[in-house]
Amino acid sequence: MTRPTTHLLDVPGARLHYEVQGSGPVLALIGQPMGAFGFATIAPLLADDYTVVTYDPRGFARSTIDDPDQDAEPDVLADDVRRVLEAVGEVPAHVFGSSGGAVTGLALIARYPDHVRTLVAHEPPLALVLPEAEGARAGMEEIYDTYRSAGIGAAWERFSAFTGMNMSPPAGTERQPASPEVVATSERFFGHGLLTIALYEPDFSALRGVGSRVVVAGGTTSKGEFPQRTAVALAERLGTPITEFPGGHTGFISDSREFAAVLRRILADAR
Repeated sequence: MTRPTTHLLDVPGARLHYEVQGSGPVLALIGQPMGAFGFATIAPLLADDYTVVTYDPRGFARSTIDDPDQDAEPDVLADDVRRVLEAVGEVPAHVFGSSGGAVTGLALIARYPDHVRTLVAHEPPLALVLPEAEGARAGMEEIYDTYRSAGIGAAWERFSAFTGMNMSPPAGTERQPASPEVVATSERFFGHGLLTIALYEPDFSALRGVGSRVVVAGGTTSKGEFPQRTAVALAERLGTPITEFPGGHTGFISDSREFAAVLRRILADAR
């Protein structure tokens, strides 16, 4: 198994860290706020068939940002991914987006359809596609307000309660932070990513224009959780069936081999 090569790319307002491994058609795996490390288990499983590209979104992990107060707007992040794909040198590419990365992927294919061969949008947490959109908006705003008034630990607790996801506060964030990286990621996520991602409104006209190239996906064990419900609602809005992947919101970590097999099959069918 070859180690991924690491690269730095200067883009307007940021410097992006990205990694490349494998050979074959390009497949970008993107998250938000999760960076390349979150795909460390599944990326090698796909590298026999694909040139796998992973990256750290601007302001997270090893990617720097010039203005730390800049919000993580999906359209800006989509432009970053577009530039990474162009730097790798092959478009259109397959794109798998997880969580906020799925929202980035939706913005990417809507804005730059010629850059994406197939988008698999796995559990994009789009509050405003739900039937109870205003209640979902209020819930997200309450999480943000909790962060502003009571800090990271309370915000993670409120996030878990609202989404139904089993996400306890990262160890030590209340009194003795486990690491500066954990705190920095949580601070940027709640302060500059949560609302811009969850309240993003996709360009449905553009998405319908790319048709079957958008595959909306959800986990088999995350049914009833917020991002799985938003995935179902998005699929309904697009008039497409939802595709099930093994595991839950992070099934590519917990069930990586089975997850990779399903992803490989979907991309093969899309060729």
